[in-house]
Amino acid sequence: MTATVAILDDDPAIRATLTEALEQAGLSVTAHSRADAFEAAVRRAMPDVCLVDLGLPDRDGLAVVSRLALEGGAAIIIISGRGQVQDRITGLELGADDYVVKPFAPAEIVARVRARLRKVAPQARRRAHFADWTADFDRFTLTGPGGEATFSQAEGEVLRLFLDRPRRLITRDEMQDVLGGGAREAFDRAMDVRISRLRAKLGEDPKNPALIKTIYGAGYIFLGDVSWS
Repeated sequence: MTATVAILDDDPAIRATLTEALEQAGLSVTAHSRADAFEAAVRRAMPDVCLVDLGLPDRDGLAVVSRLALEGGAAIIIISGRGQVQDRITGLELGADDYVVKPFAPAEIVARVRARLRKVAPQARRRAHFADWTADFDRFTLTGPGGEATFSQAEGEVLRLFLDRPRRLITRDEMQDVLGGGAREAFDRAMDVRISRLRAKLGEDPKNPALIKTIYGAGYIFLGDVSWS
């Protein structure tokens, strides 16, 4: 099945350039200039990757990113003229998987999209069972004593990393090597937010979490026993 990419950018030249480059790479592309049309299309069919500009005529792009992350299921790449470190940190904290500053080379965007698609490619082990929880990586859901909660693609990557390495120390350097990311400060802030959100969805006590333990100065350990189906 052909992977799908949805573009949200109000600049027609950028939409045309990205569409041409991505279609030449064999991807199926839809492009939108306004957030309302983009969000309506995404509700009808969630793409594999979303490319989102932050400077939009009808909506704050960060609000679009936040909603996409909460719905889960798509990798999110911000493409923006805002290049300050704080802008990158905010975008990643809200759930974006990657951040590209304009101007950019179309080949770079294609490479980054392909990298995200490799991370979300189907794998043999798609459902994990631990403690009283089930994590479904096809549906992006956590099901447990408190009911069902969704997680974003970015949160799912962190959760999968823990579930693939239970009862083993995972350092921040290892996390960045596996998950990728930009500047270390932005990456660390994004990881803090994603781990905090995962703990909240798992009903963890933030002061004494039972599953995702922080080893200060070293990294994290996931303490649950994990089985896969």
